[in-house]
Amino acid sequence: MQIIAHRGASGDYPENTLLAIEQAIAQGADAIEIDVFAVQGELIVIHDHHLERTTNGTGSIYQYSLAGLMKLDAGQGQRIPTLWQVLELTHGKCWLNIELKGEDTVAPLLALLDKAEQQLGFDPLSLVISSFNHHLLAALKQARPQLKLGALTASLPLDYAAFASELQAYSVHCDVSFIDQAFVTDAKARGLKVFVYTVDQPDDIQRLTAYGVDGIFSNYPARSRKLANKKPAV
Repeated sequence: MQIIAHRGASGDYPENTLLAIEQAIAQGADAIEIDVFAVQGELIVIHDHHLERTTNGTGSIYQYSLAGLMKLDAGQGQRIPTLWQVLELTHGKCWLNIELKGEDTVAPLLALLDKAEQQLGFDPLSLVISSFNHHLLAALKQARPQLKLGALTASLPLDYAAFASELQAYSVHCDVSFIDQAFVTDAKARGLKVFVYTVDQPDDIQRLTAYGVDGIFSNYPARSRKLANKKPAV
């Protein structure tokens, strides 16, 4: 089972910062999950479009210039990173899950991937692009069919993982509170990878291991790795 660092090693370091990502890599995470919005055509890495929870800013990211956002403190002296900075940091070290949050993220993402391929030799197949906005995923699939898509859900649909199949997704990303064995079985039968968020508790890790999921998003990657490798008590 793969361990995907949720917003980096966000349990111990400021989420979605270069520091949290560096620490997740140091802890041996298989992948990093980050969230992106677009401001002035630049993709920035932050979970909320309001700033108060994760920075010393106030109001919405859309009330700031890109330069103004770059001056904010995102915790422990960290700045809000750009997606380009994250691609440079993670390139060749782990795979990356980019969750699209804003509606205007598709065009800048496609442009950035072209740039990363040309300047970094970046392999787009080392990415999974996910979103709760399935319209964005459909647009990406039409523009670049080879991209790996992760279809997010916070529910347990009547037809299980059919929505992800319709999107021609690579993986389906499910809420730990709703996933069950039937959903996993259905997704696997459709050829989908199953990744579950956000998983930090030992009983959940044990349950998901028994279900046969492919990976979990964790705020504590090192600790979750140990728990995933721990044999259940007899």
